[in-house]
Amino acid sequence: MASGDRRCRDIKTCNMSFTGGNGLHKAVDLVCDDYGLVNAPFSGTLAGPVTRKDGAGSRYDGVKFLSDAQCVKIFNIRPYRYLGPVAQGQALGYLLPLQERFSGITSHLALQMCDGTDPSRFI
Repeated sequence: MASGDRRCRDIKTCNMSFTGGNGLHKAVDLVCDDYGLVNAPFSGTLAGPVTRKDGAGSRYDGVKFLSDAQCVKIFNIRPYRYLGPVAQGQALGYLLPLQERFSGITSHLALQMCDGTDPSRFI
C-alpha cells in the first residue's frame, strides 16, 4: 500500500464511518501524499471500478481488487488500469488529491473489505 499513517488514533475509530442511509461501512483511512504511488497489498486481480457515496452525496471512486482469499475496495485512487492480474507490490495507481474537491480534507486512501471485515491486516 501507499506509505502513510491512519487518519485517526485507534483502529475502532478508523474503521467506522457513516454512509448516507445505508448504515455503517468499515474501512481504514491511510494518510498519503497527493499523487503518492499505491502498491498492491497482495497478488490478485483488478476486477473493475467501484463507487460509493457518503451522506452528503459526495462520490468516491476506486477499484476492486481480489484474490482467492480476499476482496478489497480501494478508494481515492486513480488506477493505471481497472482489470487484469497484479503482483504483490506492483503499482496500482496514485492517490487522488482530495483538497481539489473537499477544502481542508487530509488526502487519504480508503481501504474497505468487500465483506465489511477489518482490512487492517493489509496495512
